Amino acid sequence: VQLQASGGGLVQPGGSLRLSCVASGSALSMGWYRDVPGKEREFVALISTTSGITNYGDSVKGRFTISNDSAKNRVYLQMSNLKPEDTAVYYCHAMRLIGTQITNYWGQGTQVTVSS
Repeated sequence: VQLQASGGGLVQPGGSLRLSCVASGSALSMGWYRDVPGKEREFVALISTTSGITNYGDSVKGRFTISNDSAKNRVYLQMSNLKPEDTAVYYCHAMRLIGTQITNYWGQGTQVTVSS
């Protein structure tokens, strides 16, 4: 599965931005992680493509919303009330079950910069 993310950019604190990711095939779940230099990759949000159940990292709860369009193998991350600490490279992630093996896929990163 190949993942193509888009939607990053520069936004002022308090602003909003929406990330989008399209997968070349179906997945059990899709989500987002982010990288900040000097820190471990941080979980941001995840959605089950079958149940619609979502999960969020503590630092983004109440501000970010993940959604998906299963028919189009797309996942979206609506980011609101952005803070400078949300500045990071955001990576789209997908998980597939092939037989009994779980396989993880990563897209290319998209930079989000929150700055005045």
